[in-house]
Formats: sequence, C-alpha cells, structure tokens
Amino acid sequence: MALFNIIHITKYQYNWPIKESINEIRLFPHNFENQDVLQHQLLINNDPEIEISKDYYGNCVGNFNTIEAHTEMTIESRMIVRVNHSLKIPEIESTTVADLAHEKQNSVMLLRLCYPEVIKKENEIYAILNEIDYTNKSIIEIAQQCNTYIFNNFTYSKGITNIETTIDEILEIRKGVCQDFAHVLLQLLRTAGIPSRYVSGYICPNEGGLRGEGATHAWVEIYSPNQGWLGLDPTNNIWTMDNHVKLSVGRNFYDCTLVKGTFKGLSKQTLSVSVSIGYEDGRKFEEINNVQLEKVSEAVQEQLDYIEQQQQQQQ
Repeated sequence: MALFNIIHITKYQYNWPIKESINEIRLFPHNFENQDVLQHQLLINNDPEIEISKDYYGNCVGNFNTIEAHTEMTIESRMIVRVNHSLKIPEIESTTVADLAHEKQNSVMLLRLCYPEVIKKENEIYAILNEIDYTNKSIIEIAQQCNTYIFNNFTYSKGITNIETTIDEILEIRKGVCQDFAHVLLQLLRTAGIPSRYVSGYICPNEGGLRGEGATHAWVEIYSPNQGWLGLDPTNNIWTMDNHVKLSVGRNFYDCTLVKGTFKGLSKQTLSVSVSIGYEDGRKFEEINNVQLEKVSEAVQEQLDYIEQQQQQQQ
C-alpha cells in the first residue's frame, strides 16, 4: 500500500491571443478497488464552470469553455491517492482464450476490446505470437510472454515517436516510449483474442528505478473472468504495482487523452507538462516535459509565418 500526493500541471502558451477555447479533460484519478481517491482538486485559469460526466469506459470527463481572449491556459490537477495493487504476478489460472467466448458474447465492451487495429504488418504480429507459441496457453501466460517480448526486443527511446506514430511504424523501427509499447502489446493481445484496454496514468519513482517514471505513463490491462482487470507494463516488463496510479482507460491513447480541445484564433502554441509526486516520508519528485504537438496544415503555417513577419516589420 502506498500514498501519493500528485500535482499535474498542463500549461498552454500562445504567441497571439486566442479565444473561445473549448476543452475536454481526463485528469480525474480512477476510484476502484485497488485505488482510493482521498482528495482531488482542479484549478484552471479564470475558474471556468466544469461539466463532469462519464464516458463509455467509465472515466470521469470534464468539459469547460474559456470565452475570454487569453495567451495562456494552465490546468492544475491536485490529487491524493492510496494505491494497493498486487506486488506479485497475478494468481496462476488456466483460463484460455476459448474459455472467454461466453464472457465476450455477453459483453459488448469486452467484444469491442478484442478487435485489433487494421495494420499492414499483421503477419509480423502473428509471427511474434507464433514465436511465443501462444496456442493452448492460458491468457496469463500469453500476456506475460508478450509483455516480455516487447521489453526484450524494443528499445526505449524518447523523441523518436509522437502521438501520430502508427503501430506499423513502431514495428518497423522497434523503438519508442510507453504509449508505443502499450499499443503494440494491445495489438498482440487482441489478435490472440484477449480483451485488453489502454491505461493512462502515472508511475511514481521507487528505489529500483523504472523507465518512464515520474511522468504520465501508459500500460495495458487484460480481462480475466476470475481476477478482473490485470495490469501489465511492457515498458518495464512487470505487472502493475503500488506505484502505478490510474487515470483513465480505453481502446487506445485517443480514448485516454488527458487534455484535448480547440480554440478560435491564429496563433502558435506550446505545451509543457509538469508532474510533482510527494511521498508519505516527505520525499518529492518533479519532472517537466515540453510536449511536441501535432503539426498544423501548410495553409495555417503560411498564415502564422505571415503574421510573424508583419509583427517583426512593425517592431
């Protein structure tokens, strides 16, 4: 069992004022049997009214608008959570993919979480599954061996990929970060017939040192009819532990995007994310990342460049 005090700050900055910023956030820590949310607070510029609802996967979703013109938007999420995951491999069970047939027939969601993405390198996915000899093995064995395969055969490397990188591209370069490894693991598990979902959250640093710790993190959960949802972290080749704090779940990264939105105005925007994690013993860890945003269209970029040139001429 572990107690964490987490402060997550998302900061957008614009070189020209923008207005009518419409946003959707998934920054609410999951409250489930292995994770108790003791306190949560959201602080947003201009204190807009936040409408909170639940999405298809049971995540809390907040929607808010900022109508006034502004050059900066900061979203601060403060939470105190107590986590009590299993610190060992889940119980060994004999459940096979065939045994899941009844479960999937009675749950549209489980069936939906069994469909892999349509990719070009489907043969490579089957080659990996055949390499681990996935037939006639339990779902726990398949999941563990797929997790290990990714850890051993893919290189953890920042700056190589972004949110638009496809599974085909990841399979080609065999490099990436946590969200890339989670997407490949989902493709393997779903192709094998195991209901699996993407998880977005944090991995809080511990003494052993884990890849991706101290910032937002991604992993995968598989469904077991006997044990419920079980978490696997392919970035570190482990089952989820007490230092994994869950925010949201879905089919992929896009279902779990922490902040997304749109605005009126023509402006260059930058995004930085900082995560501060406090421990019961007084220790504190903080990491700040500048996030690479999606590229704008050529037409929009030309307009931005023109505005910038006009501004320079006026100075």
